[in-house]
This record gives sequence, C-alpha cells and structure tokens, in this order.
Amino acid sequence: MKVLIATEKPFAPAAIEQIKPIFDKAGYELELLEKYTDKSQLLEKVADADALIIRSDKITKEVIEAANNLKIVVRAGAGYDNVDLNAATEKGIVVMNTPGQNSNAVAELALGLMVYMARGMFNGKPGTELKGKTLGIHAYGNVGRLVAKIAKGFGMQVSAFDPFIPKEKIEDEGVKVYESAEELYSNNQYVSLHIPANEKTKNSINYELLNKMPNGATLVNTARKEVVDENDLVKLLNERTDFKYVSDIAPTNADELLGKFPAQCFFTPKKMGAQTAEANINAGVAAANQIVNFIENGDITFKVNR
Repeated sequence: MKVLIATEKPFAPAAIEQIKPIFDKAGYELELLEKYTDKSQLLEKVADADALIIRSDKITKEVIEAANNLKIVVRAGAGYDNVDLNAATEKGIVVMNTPGQNSNAVAELALGLMVYMARGMFNGKPGTELKGKTLGIHAYGNVGRLVAKIAKGFGMQVSAFDPFIPKEKIEDEGVKVYESAEELYSNNQYVSLHIPANEKTKNSINYELLNKMPNGATLVNTARKEVVDENDLVKLLNERTDFKYVSDIAPTNADELLGKFPAQCFFTPKKMGAQTAEANINAGVAAANQIVNFIENGDITFKVNR
C-alpha cells in the first residue's frame, strides 16, 4: 500500500515526524512530493499511489485519470473545492477532508485581522476597539463557532446566520440568530465569512448585500475568494470610504484594490488560515489516520463525495 503526500506547500517537519509512524505501523509505504513546480511531477508520482494526502493542491480530472491505483484522497483541511469530486466519484475514489483540525487557527486569524483593521493597520493613528462592537458570523460551522467564542472574550456582541444549523443549537451558545443573510449584514459592524465555495455561493457576497452593512463596517473573509463578487466590491469601496475588506485570500483584482483603496483593504501574502504549527500537525495526522481507518476498516466518516 503506497501513500503519496503531494504538497506544493509542505507540511512542517514536525507534522511528517508524526505522520510517518502511523503508516509505518500499518505497513504502508510513504512517499513525499514536496514543493513541486510542475503538474507533470504530480502526474508521475500519483500513477502508482493507493492513497493521496494533499493540502491546497489541485486534484483535477487529469490527475485522477493518471492515478491507476488510487482509492482515497484526503484533503488536509476543511475546504475541498480543489478536488474534482465528480471525476473522483466516476472512478470510485473516496474523497475526504479533515474538518475541525484547522478551525482554531482560522478563528484566531479572523479576530487578528479584525484587530488589525480596527487599529488602522497599525499606522500610528488612533483606531477603535472590538469591545462592544457587533459581529455577525456567516456560517456557524467549526470555525464560526470558535470565532464566536473568541469574539465574546473580546466583549463583542455576536450573532450568526446559518440555515443548516438548528436555531436552538446556536442560541444555546449565547449567540443571536438571524433568519437571513440580509438581516445579518444589516445589523453588524463586522461580518466574518465562513461559507464554502460552490455554485450557490460563488459571487453571492455582492454589492446589494454588503451595502446593507452599517457605517464603518468591515468584512473579514477567511473562507474562499470566489464567494465575494470582486466587481461589486470595487463599486462598493468606490462609493463607501468607510467600508473595509480584509482577507487571507487575495482576490483576483488584489492589485487594483490595494492601489485604489490602500487604507480600506488588506490581504495576507499567502493563504494563512491554517498556517500554524498546531494546525499543520493536526490536519496531517488526521489525514493519515483517516486513510488507515478507511483501508483497514472501510471507515468513510469524512467522505465528501457521493
């Protein structure tokens, strides 16, 4: 049984040190493909792999077709839009993610970005505090729940919108529930965005929705860049000098936004949500254990394709 870890952005050495014994104990061969620069390298290595662990690497139909023995792909992280699920399903390959393993890292980053923008990007001028401000959480999953917990520690007034989670469950955690995205955005100075990127959500965060936010509003996006309508964002920032947008995923038009609105926008150089030592180890170890449990026991608990 051969397991390939293919990562353009490698796991930390400490993570590999904990992953390797899991496969050694199971009697699996482990191969690393790190910092690869061309898709051909991935196509070559995946050809005889039985299992594959990735991070943000794109597993396209071409990659799946090149994998002769592949049984399972595990995306070490929550989002899995970088994997062609239809192609995997057609070939009988199970695709999993590792939900919750990066959640605390992403949540802490979201609050850090809020502080950064509230303090004027640390420009030496007076800023504002988060205490007493209203925060809306758009999607109350693993990350959203932790954002709420940390934000309450800051003294923020927290609310959420998530049509897929029972209202009572959210309210039991001391979070106000809104029945629509429009209500959420209208009633919060900060909105933390945690929706996945799919056909229903892409470009759904548009001018009409964002313009409902009150004066001095900030949108924090640690989800996916595709969910925000970038043209609408330019229009809004042009019209509202009070509005701020901060993200750890630079939009396609990042240069335009930073050039025109340097005081209103900030983007981290790379996707930073899961970039902590702890999250790196947690997600990698979870992926390894999920592969062994699937191969040995048929466990498909975290399967995301149908």
